Amino acid sequence: MAFDKNKIRTRFAPSPTGYLHIGSLRTALYSYLFAKQNNGLFILRLEDTDLERYLEGAAEAIYSGLKWAGINYDEGPDIGGPDAPYIQSQRLDIYKKYANELVAKENAYHCFCDKETLEKMRQEQIAKKQAPKYDRRCLALSKEEVNAKLKTKTPRVIRMKIPASRVIEVNDLVRGKVSYKSEELDDQVILKSDGYPTYHLAVVVDDHLMKISHVTRTEEWLPSTPKHILLYEYFGWEAPQWAHLPLLLNPDKTKMSKRKGDVAVGDYIKKGYLPAAMINYLAFLGWNPGTPAYAKASAGKEKEIYSMEELLNEFSLERVHKAGAIFNIEKLNWYNAYYIKQLSLDELTKKCLPYLFALSGYPDPAVAESGSKIKKIVALEQERLQTIAEIGEHAAFFFNLPAYDKTLLKWKDMTDEEIKKSLAASKEIIASIFDSEFTKEKLSEKLFAKAGEYKNKGELLWPLRVALSGQKNSPPPFDIIEILDKREALARIEIAISLLSLQKNA
Repeated sequence: MAFDKNKIRTRFAPSPTGYLHIGSLRTALYSYLFAKQNNGLFILRLEDTDLERYLEGAAEAIYSGLKWAGINYDEGPDIGGPDAPYIQSQRLDIYKKYANELVAKENAYHCFCDKETLEKMRQEQIAKKQAPKYDRRCLALSKEEVNAKLKTKTPRVIRMKIPASRVIEVNDLVRGKVSYKSEELDDQVILKSDGYPTYHLAVVVDDHLMKISHVTRTEEWLPSTPKHILLYEYFGWEAPQWAHLPLLLNPDKTKMSKRKGDVAVGDYIKKGYLPAAMINYLAFLGWNPGTPAYAKASAGKEKEIYSMEELLNEFSLERVHKAGAIFNIEKLNWYNAYYIKQLSLDELTKKCLPYLFALSGYPDPAVAESGSKIKKIVALEQERLQTIAEIGEHAAFFFNLPAYDKTLLKWKDMTDEEIKKSLAASKEIIASIFDSEFTKEKLSEKLFAKAGEYKNKGELLWPLRVALSGQKNSPPPFDIIEILDKREALARIEIAISLLSLQKNA
């Protein structure tokens, strides 16, 4: 079956040998955007033929990660579709059929070499400074010899036969024309001895049967593409168009790996990154709008904030870069902070609750959500958050005053006695404000007026803020006091005064 040139069908085909990689999510995004902006379909397929590396739970993480990101597939393992099954391990009979068809056409052959033979062959070639590749010794077997080995069920694989003296061209939407000489290619195994296909056979068969028109994948797979082109020729099928995307890189320009930071989408979800921020950021890792009408915001600056709808309108594979894209966590944090600021207080509170439960002592989510203290904390921290998970770290002192050293209370060259007097002054002001007037506005008015009596306002406000939070960096004292309430604020100031006295006596 050839695909309908008027019907765009793209696919994302991850292997469940690990959790959904952040680079894989970008690949899925580009594939999804291209399909949807052309009124096409986006298909999810699991390539699970690597049994040794299969990871339990990885498939579910792929499903949930895509759905979290808003990348909704039209067909897939968990939702079905006309080309089911969408899991390769459930399609083994299909691959076997097509592998045997290639053997019958003499475009592939049975290979009976065991691991020891192959390793010896490899070592001999390395010793001769030759590129290791299969030497085709089984291709020289007669039909009688092959049939005899098949009859005795000698372990075997099926290898594709690479033609001699061919130049194979890949017309790539990102990289243009790339040429390979057939002499550089190995007679690739396409069906393993356990009956499972290798990637090369399975991907070609599945993409054809699922009528995939465009294949997006990272540049690592570009050297495999000439083999795939040959397989399409052998079967007499029309090949799809390819777009090989740049790799995601660490800041030191090495390939992004877990050794140098988080790479699983689930890690970012747990840390409280928002889907809109992740999608916006990933879209620019390898692509830019380019056209001034698209790239310039109303103020003449480069436009950086794109919704999924805007990306659907403006994305193009032709504007994907060839060079690797550096994954910059600071830039992702910038995007995430922006989108956090756009959330309503109710929305943000709901997202913050899981990170606040252990701190708040609220037994029930509904109680926590309705708690005025929780909402006030979230409102106060909204401007400071880069990830939702940070709310736990930022807000911990509201529930439990951390232990701190008295030196943290010191503003510049103040003595302990001066700090104690400063704290006592703050305590007196806070205690004097009636409960009916106890707001941050009133607190700010009274405390700032008092701070004006000092050589530097920090002499009053710094010790007070530290006494309330136990931290070097925290929100202004007026905001903290309003959330803590009068009684708790006064108690914490008294703790600070006692700390100065105790440590002095010690």
